[in-house]
Amino acid sequence: MTQEADIATELLPILKSVSDPEIPVLSIVDLGVVRSAYLLENNKVKVEITPTYSGCPAMDVIGDDIKTALKEHGYEPEVKLILSEAWTTDWMTEEGKKALKDYGIAPPVDPTSDKDALLGNKKIIECPQCGSKNTQLVSQFGSTACKAMFKCEDCEETFDYFKCLI
Repeated sequence: MTQEADIATELLPILKSVSDPEIPVLSIVDLGVVRSAYLLENNKVKVEITPTYSGCPAMDVIGDDIKTALKEHGYEPEVKLILSEAWTTDWMTEEGKKALKDYGIAPPVDPTSDKDALLGNKKIIECPQCGSKNTQLVSQFGSTACKAMFKCEDCEETFDYFKCLI
């Protein structure tokens, strides 16, 4: 068995079991913060992660959760924070974007549309509750810095929108 196969069969399911502490329906793999995972000698594992934005307070918790999950499976983990290249919403999986929407958070749209929506130029952010695009920006920042707050003019619900970062 190759190391690549070991990572896919052994490490990936463990890492997919670790949730983002701020959005528990997202695994850290689906969020795209796991940059790489290496299976080393003597059951040692090195995992590299990148924050969704510099100073993200969840990274310490994520690192600890990764270590706990890997230790429970008999590995000796090392977690390294990688800041360059910066995280982008392009690293999120389609499964992760669907999980966001199902949870009530509008997933990121493309960068040009994102800018138009956040500047109030276009109503293109779809309400995750009713599907309407008749939405209004309430605040550039939602429950966390990586989200904006919107309100649906049709169902009158407020919701977070996960901003597109590239």
